[in-house]
Amino acid sequence: MKQIAFTFALVMALVGCCRQESEKPQCFTTPETPSGFYKERLSRIDSAFQRAVDDGLMPHAVTFVAQNGEIVHYKAFGYRDIEKNIPCQKDDIFRMASQTKAIAVVGLMTLFEEGLFQLDEPIKKYIPAFENPQVLVAYNAKDTTYTVRPAKRDITIRDLMTHTSGISYEGNHWAIMKKANVPPLNTLEPYVLGEVVDRLAKLPLAHDPGEKFTYSMNIEVLGRLSEILSEQSIDLFLKERIFDPLGMNDTYFYLPEDKADRLVTLYTYPQGGALQRSEHPIHQTYPIAGAKTFFSTGAGLSGTIEDYAKFCQMILNEGEFNGHRILGRKTIELMKQNNVKDLRGDIGFGLAWDVFRPQYAYKNIVSEGSMRWGGMFGTDYIIDPKENLIVLMYVNLQPNFSGLNPKTLMHNVTYQALK
Repeated sequence: MKQIAFTFALVMALVGCCRQESEKPQCFTTPETPSGFYKERLSRIDSAFQRAVDDGLMPHAVTFVAQNGEIVHYKAFGYRDIEKNIPCQKDDIFRMASQTKAIAVVGLMTLFEEGLFQLDEPIKKYIPAFENPQVLVAYNAKDTTYTVRPAKRDITIRDLMTHTSGISYEGNHWAIMKKANVPPLNTLEPYVLGEVVDRLAKLPLAHDPGEKFTYSMNIEVLGRLSEILSEQSIDLFLKERIFDPLGMNDTYFYLPEDKADRLVTLYTYPQGGALQRSEHPIHQTYPIAGAKTFFSTGAGLSGTIEDYAKFCQMILNEGEFNGHRILGRKTIELMKQNNVKDLRGDIGFGLAWDVFRPQYAYKNIVSEGSMRWGGMFGTDYIIDPKENLIVLMYVNLQPNFSGLNPKTLMHNVTYQALK
């Protein structure tokens, strides 16, 4: 009886810790039986992902589902390193690529809440290199020269958050960036964020600010803005504002030596080929090699799936988790709204992620009003306020010509299990 009483007291203490003064869950718990899901249907996540590994369509995966702060599914599949026969573990570290963006924007929005800037101010107010933006008119591939015209207006901070600034790394803009020593993703070179953003500011835009949704290096500019306003390097700024308060203890731009062996191997599924280890010199090694001086706020972070789940739960909790409030409720509401009208098509886009509008509902199983983004190496997350649910799936596979879409697979096999 004493043991039963002690166990009950321990459970109640844990629940109290997770709830604290807020009604929102402040830590993850693991119930024996998930109340909002059919347990037998949840097992389809296991069978679907194990089948994909067995069929050679993906090297590994970690999947995570939590509803009301309760972990209802958390599994690892496949191999961290196929060649060395090392199984994938739940706490393995993955390259998150563009999932970095939401973290960087949330960090900047903490400065917005301090009144240090306004969303519709021109970025040139804080980064003078963006004075007099130019739009590309014509590009000569033979000699890499180009002609430009003045943009119709300045780039605003909101333009950068919504990827409507005109900054682009598509087509000819990729070649222009490369010539200007602007790394569109990550680098092993001894660059720093400030110099890269100043170079980027002098390059031509793809279109006038506010006219189109063009995904690119906008968030690197916002990362630099955070550095200027906070007077801190972005790695320390995000550590103090987000990682430490949320308990994200395995998330880094560059991994410490004692955690480097937990980084999963990056694999590729080339067109017309089979699954194999990626030989890309930067993508494979950047979290643990090179100069380690460029903190890419658009694509540079690596971490565990549970770390990012804490970030997602904070957004679902309207700005708080682990007993710490990161952003105010109304700020989260602002970030969840579609800020681009129809420029993102049916989907919509907030200030850091896709926002599933009613027009997009017929295309997927995920609830209207959900937020979603991912990374080029295969990671993905859903934050679903309607179901009080977060769904994450991590894999490092790029490019992926296997014919399998892991994120859609994860959405489908998770949502079909809801009661």
